Amino acid sequence: MTDNSKSGADPASKSALMRNLPLIAILCVAVLGALTLKDYISFEALRDNREALIAFRDANVALTVLAFLAAYIVIVAFSLPGALMATLTGGFLFGTFGGSALSVTAATIGATVIFLAARHGLGEKLKARMDASQGTVRKIAEGIDENQWSMLFFLRLVPVVPFFVANLVPAFLAVPVSRYVISTFLGIIPGSLVYSSVGAGLGAVFERGESPNLGIIFEPHILLPILGLSLLSVLPVIAKAVTGKKGL
Repeated sequence: MTDNSKSGADPASKSALMRNLPLIAILCVAVLGALTLKDYISFEALRDNREALIAFRDANVALTVLAFLAAYIVIVAFSLPGALMATLTGGFLFGTFGGSALSVTAATIGATVIFLAARHGLGEKLKARMDASQGTVRKIAEGIDENQWSMLFFLRLVPVVPFFVANLVPAFLAVPVSRYVISTFLGIIPGSLVYSSVGAGLGAVFERGESPNLGIIFEPHILLPILGLSLLSVLPVIAKAVTGKKGL
Protein backbone atom coordinates (compact mmCIF):
# COMPACT_ATOMS: atom_id res chain seq x y z
CA MET A 1 0.00 0.00 0.00
CA THR A 2 1.46 3.33 -1.09
CA ASP A 3 1.43 6.30 1.28
CA ASN A 4 0.96 9.40 -0.92
CA SER A 5 1.65 11.69 2.05
CA LYS A 6 5.24 10.35 2.19
CA SER A 7 5.90 10.71 -1.51
CA GLY A 8 5.68 14.49 -1.43
CA ALA A 9 3.60 16.70 -3.67
CA ASP A 10 1.63 15.27 -6.53
CA PRO A 11 3.73 15.27 -9.76
CA ALA A 12 0.82 16.84 -11.63
CA SER A 13 0.71 19.69 -9.11
CA LYS A 14 4.46 20.18 -9.44
CA SER A 15 4.17 20.29 -13.21
CA ALA A 16 1.34 22.83 -13.05
CA LEU A 17 3.34 24.99 -10.64
CA MET A 18 6.40 24.92 -12.90
CA ARG A 19 4.29 25.88 -15.93
CA ASN A 20 2.80 28.80 -14.05
CA LEU A 21 6.01 30.07 -12.45
CA PRO A 22 6.76 32.65 -15.19
CA LEU A 23 3.23 34.09 -14.98
CA ILE A 24 3.31 34.06 -11.17
CA ALA A 25 6.64 35.91 -11.23
CA ILE A 26 5.23 38.50 -13.62
CA LEU A 27 2.16 39.07 -11.45
CA CYS A 28 4.26 39.40 -8.28
CA VAL A 29 6.61 41.92 -9.90
CA ALA A 30 3.60 43.79 -11.32
CA VAL A 31 2.06 44.17 -7.85
CA LEU A 32 5.40 45.18 -6.32
CA GLY A 33 6.02 47.68 -9.12
CA ALA A 34 2.56 49.21 -8.75
CA LEU A 35 3.27 49.83 -5.07
CA THR A 36 6.83 51.14 -5.37
CA LEU A 37 7.48 52.71 -8.79
CA LYS A 38 4.67 55.23 -9.04
CA ASP A 39 6.84 58.13 -7.84
CA TYR A 40 9.82 57.19 -10.00
CA ILE A 41 8.03 56.90 -13.36
CA SER A 42 6.09 60.12 -13.68
CA PHE A 43 5.84 63.35 -15.61
CA GLU A 44 7.47 65.16 -12.69
CA ALA A 45 10.44 62.77 -12.73
CA LEU A 46 10.92 63.35 -16.46
CA ARG A 47 10.63 67.12 -16.02
CA ASP A 48 13.15 67.21 -13.19
CA ASN A 49 15.69 65.00 -14.98
CA ARG A 50 15.23 66.24 -18.55
CA GLU A 51 18.55 68.04 -18.82
CA ALA A 52 20.50 65.05 -17.51
CA LEU A 53 18.67 62.74 -19.91
CA ILE A 54 19.37 64.97 -22.91
CA ALA A 55 23.04 65.32 -21.95
CA PHE A 56 23.39 61.55 -21.56
CA ARG A 57 21.63 60.94 -24.89
CA ASP A 58 23.88 63.38 -26.73
CA ALA A 59 26.99 61.76 -25.29
CA ASN A 60 25.83 58.13 -25.62
CA VAL A 61 23.24 57.79 -28.37
CA ALA A 62 23.54 54.02 -28.92
CA LEU A 63 23.62 53.27 -25.19
CA THR A 64 20.57 55.49 -24.62
CA VAL A 65 18.65 53.63 -27.31
CA LEU A 66 19.56 50.25 -25.81
CA ALA A 67 18.74 51.40 -22.28
CA PHE A 68 15.39 52.78 -23.42
CA LEU A 69 14.51 49.55 -25.22
CA ALA A 70 15.51 47.43 -22.22
CA ALA A 71 13.56 49.57 -19.75
CA TYR A 72 10.45 49.62 -21.95
CA ILE A 73 10.56 45.85 -22.48
CA VAL A 74 10.77 45.27 -18.71
CA ILE A 75 7.90 47.69 -18.05
CA VAL A 76 5.61 45.89 -20.51
CA ALA A 77 6.76 42.32 -19.80
CA PHE A 78 6.14 42.75 -16.07
CA SER A 79 3.09 45.01 -16.48
CA LEU A 80 4.77 47.76 -14.46
CA PRO A 81 3.30 51.25 -14.29
CA GLY A 82 4.88 53.71 -16.68
CA ALA A 83 4.32 52.48 -20.25
CA LEU A 84 2.67 55.77 -21.16
CA MET A 85 5.49 57.77 -19.58
CA ALA A 86 8.02 55.59 -21.39
CA THR A 87 6.33 56.41 -24.70
CA LEU A 88 6.39 60.13 -23.84
CA THR A 89 10.06 59.85 -22.90
CA GLY A 90 10.81 58.12 -26.19
CA GLY A 91 9.22 60.97 -28.08
CA PHE A 92 11.06 63.51 -25.93
CA LEU A 93 14.46 61.91 -26.52
CA PHE A 94 14.15 60.56 -30.06
CA GLY A 95 11.38 62.56 -31.74
CA THR A 96 7.93 61.49 -32.88
CA PHE A 97 8.90 58.82 -35.40
CA GLY A 98 12.12 57.63 -33.77
CA GLY A 99 10.49 57.42 -30.37
CA SER A 100 7.43 55.68 -31.77
CA ALA A 101 9.53 53.11 -33.64
CA LEU A 102 11.47 52.27 -30.48
CA SER A 103 8.34 52.20 -28.30
CA VAL A 104 6.43 49.93 -30.68
CA THR A 105 9.38 47.55 -30.98
CA ALA A 106 9.95 47.35 -27.23
CA ALA A 107 6.25 47.08 -26.42
CA THR A 108 5.84 44.24 -28.90
CA ILE A 109 8.77 42.33 -27.40
CA GLY A 110 7.53 42.87 -23.85
CA ALA A 111 3.97 41.93 -24.77
CA THR A 112 5.23 38.74 -26.42
CA VAL A 113 7.06 37.78 -23.23
CA ILE A 114 3.93 38.01 -21.10
CA PHE A 115 1.87 36.34 -23.86
CA LEU A 116 4.21 33.33 -23.89
CA ALA A 117 4.29 33.14 -20.08
CA ALA A 118 0.49 33.20 -19.87
CA ARG A 119 0.02 30.68 -22.68
CA HIS A 120 2.61 28.33 -21.22
CA GLY A 121 0.94 28.44 -17.83
CA LEU A 122 -2.80 28.64 -18.37
CA GLY A 123 -3.50 29.10 -22.05
CA GLU A 124 -3.45 25.51 -23.21
CA LYS A 125 -5.60 24.30 -20.32
CA LEU A 126 -8.19 27.06 -20.80
CA LYS A 127 -8.26 26.48 -24.54
CA ALA A 128 -8.83 22.76 -24.00
CA ARG A 129 -11.71 23.47 -21.61
CA MET A 130 -13.30 25.91 -24.07
CA ASP A 131 -12.99 23.38 -26.89
CA ALA A 132 -14.59 20.69 -24.72
CA SER A 133 -17.41 22.93 -23.54
CA GLN A 134 -20.84 23.14 -25.12
CA GLY A 135 -23.41 25.84 -25.72
CA THR A 136 -22.60 29.55 -25.53
CA VAL A 137 -18.99 29.17 -24.41
CA ARG A 138 -18.22 26.88 -27.33
CA LYS A 139 -19.86 29.26 -29.81
CA ILE A 140 -17.87 32.21 -28.47
CA ALA A 141 -14.62 30.25 -28.74
CA GLU A 142 -15.40 29.17 -32.30
CA GLY A 143 -16.36 32.72 -33.27
CA ILE A 144 -13.08 34.08 -31.95
CA ASP A 145 -11.08 31.36 -33.69
CA GLU A 146 -12.73 32.20 -37.01
CA ASN A 147 -11.96 35.91 -36.65
CA GLN A 148 -8.62 36.02 -34.87
CA TRP A 149 -7.10 38.80 -36.96
CA SER A 150 -10.11 41.05 -36.44
CA MET A 151 -10.20 40.33 -32.72
CA LEU A 152 -6.49 41.00 -32.26
CA PHE A 153 -6.49 44.29 -34.13
CA PHE A 154 -9.66 45.41 -32.35
CA LEU A 155 -8.10 44.74 -28.93
CA ARG A 156 -5.05 46.80 -29.84
CA LEU A 157 -6.80 49.70 -31.57
CA VAL A 158 -9.60 50.45 -29.10
CA PRO A 159 -8.13 52.96 -26.61
CA VAL A 160 -10.21 51.74 -23.65
CA VAL A 161 -8.88 48.15 -23.71
CA PRO A 162 -6.06 47.86 -21.12
CA PHE A 163 -2.78 46.73 -22.65
CA PHE A 164 -2.45 43.99 -20.03
CA VAL A 165 -5.85 42.55 -20.99
CA ALA A 166 -4.98 42.65 -24.68
CA ASN A 167 -1.84 40.65 -23.86
CA LEU A 168 -3.59 37.92 -21.88
CA VAL A 169 -6.79 37.27 -23.84
CA PRO A 170 -5.00 35.98 -26.99
CA ALA A 171 -2.78 33.75 -24.83
CA PHE A 172 -5.82 32.07 -23.32
CA LEU A 173 -7.28 31.47 -26.78
CA ALA A 174 -4.19 29.77 -28.27
CA VAL A 175 -3.55 32.48 -30.86
CA PRO A 176 -0.43 31.67 -32.95
CA VAL A 177 2.65 33.60 -31.82
CA SER A 178 3.36 35.05 -35.26
CA ARG A 179 -0.20 36.34 -35.60
CA TYR A 180 -0.03 37.85 -32.12
CA VAL A 181 3.29 39.59 -32.79
CA ILE A 182 2.20 41.05 -36.14
CA SER A 183 -1.14 42.33 -34.84
CA THR A 184 0.47 43.77 -31.72
CA PHE A 185 3.18 45.60 -33.66
CA LEU A 186 0.79 47.08 -36.22
CA GLY A 187 -2.10 47.65 -33.82
CA ILE A 188 -0.20 49.81 -31.33
CA ILE A 189 1.35 52.10 -33.93
CA PRO A 190 -1.49 54.70 -33.97
CA GLY A 191 -1.53 55.22 -30.21
CA SER A 192 2.26 55.20 -30.03
CA LEU A 193 2.51 57.90 -32.69
CA VAL A 194 0.03 60.08 -30.82
CA TYR A 195 1.84 59.92 -27.49
CA SER A 196 5.31 60.08 -29.06
CA SER A 197 4.26 63.32 -30.74
CA VAL A 198 3.15 64.63 -27.34
CA GLY A 199 6.53 63.62 -25.94
CA ALA A 200 8.36 65.34 -28.78
CA GLY A 201 6.66 68.59 -27.76
CA LEU A 202 7.47 68.30 -24.06
CA GLY A 203 10.41 70.68 -24.34
CA ALA A 204 8.05 73.60 -24.99
CA VAL A 205 5.65 72.33 -22.32
CA PHE A 206 8.45 72.28 -19.76
CA GLU A 207 9.49 75.79 -20.70
CA ARG A 208 5.95 77.05 -20.10
CA GLY A 209 5.70 75.21 -16.79
CA GLU A 210 2.64 73.29 -17.98
CA SER A 211 1.59 69.64 -18.03
CA PRO A 212 1.03 67.65 -21.24
CA ASN A 213 -2.46 66.81 -22.44
CA LEU A 214 -2.45 63.06 -21.86
CA GLY A 215 -6.13 62.85 -22.80
CA ILE A 216 -5.33 63.90 -26.34
CA ILE A 217 -6.10 60.43 -27.68
CA PHE A 218 -9.77 60.97 -26.72
CA GLU A 219 -10.06 64.24 -28.64
CA PRO A 220 -12.29 63.89 -31.73
CA HIS A 221 -9.59 64.55 -34.35
CA ILE A 222 -7.49 61.73 -32.84
CA LEU A 223 -10.15 59.36 -31.51
CA LEU A 224 -12.36 59.23 -34.61
CA PRO A 225 -9.64 57.97 -36.99
CA ILE A 226 -8.60 55.32 -34.44
CA LEU A 227 -12.21 54.24 -33.98
CA GLY A 228 -12.48 54.13 -37.76
CA LEU A 229 -9.55 51.71 -37.86
CA SER A 230 -11.19 49.69 -35.08
CA LEU A 231 -14.39 49.45 -37.09
CA LEU A 232 -12.41 48.48 -40.16
CA SER A 233 -10.77 45.67 -38.20
CA VAL A 234 -14.14 44.10 -37.32
CA LEU A 235 -15.73 44.53 -40.75
CA PRO A 236 -14.96 40.89 -41.69
CA VAL A 237 -16.86 39.76 -38.59
CA ILE A 238 -19.80 42.01 -39.45
CA ALA A 239 -19.77 40.82 -43.06
CA LYS A 240 -19.84 37.19 -41.97
CA ALA A 241 -22.73 37.85 -39.62
CA VAL A 242 -24.73 39.66 -42.32
CA THR A 243 -24.10 37.14 -45.08
CA GLY A 244 -24.75 34.31 -42.65
CA LYS A 245 -28.16 35.71 -41.78
CA LYS A 246 -28.95 36.00 -45.46
CA GLY A 247 -27.94 32.41 -46.02
CA LEU A 248 -25.26 33.27 -48.58
